[in-house]
Amino acid sequence: MRGARMVTISGMALQAVIFDWGGTLTPWHDVELPDMWRAICSAHLPPDSVETVATALVEAELELWRRGAEEHSSATLADLFALAGVEPTEALLDTHFETWTPHTWTDPAVPGLLAALRERGIKVGVLSNTMWSREVHERIFARDDVLDLLDGAVYSSEIPWTKPHAEAFRAAMDAVGATDPASCVFVGDRPYDDIHGAKTVGLRAVQIWHQTTHAFTRPGLTPPDALIRDIGELLPHVETWHAS
Repeated sequence: MRGARMVTISGMALQAVIFDWGGTLTPWHDVELPDMWRAICSAHLPPDSVETVATALVEAELELWRRGAEEHSSATLADLFALAGVEPTEALLDTHFETWTPHTWTDPAVPGLLAALRERGIKVGVLSNTMWSREVHERIFARDDVLDLLDGAVYSSEIPWTKPHAEAFRAAMDAVGATDPASCVFVGDRPYDDIHGAKTVGLRAVQIWHQTTHAFTRPGLTPPDALIRDIGELLPHVETWHAS
């Protein structure tokens, strides 16, 4: 799987490139969910209740991600706390965001890449499977000076579906004003949610390979049109398709 593989498909110039968020616009981070929830709870709960509450939150989050993966149904952070039977304070929610912040920084190559796409007349979008709200994501993008480089974004927390559901990809196309799936490219790191889902709808797809990609593979998936190891490798593929 070394190097980049490219398949050129003739057709119209590209209308849009739509990106996954975590592991795509951000570098990949290996995260231990129980440790994250223990740290969050420890800042606000009595010591003797931390493990119980953190365990409930972990189990609730894993269950909601399971529903997303198997049923393609979306969820919110509020759904997570409700399923765990926990009523969060504003302070705990703030700590939740602060604890995750080191894993939310945008890849340094992204601002230049998004600017280059827009200079070529290509719309830029985001489609993320997430329980976080639009406000949280826009806060992150504004912090990293990329919010103004986005033409549209869809977060699964505000629609009924998660990737790879076709309607999630159609919603992202609508958000950037794209009308033809064949003129759109989706960029993501997960072989099923991102690549297989996008290809099923008719988009081209570029997969970013990282060290845990194998954990998300399954038999019978549609292969990507291009395979890269770094977001900075994307532009030559886009330029080839845009000129075809």
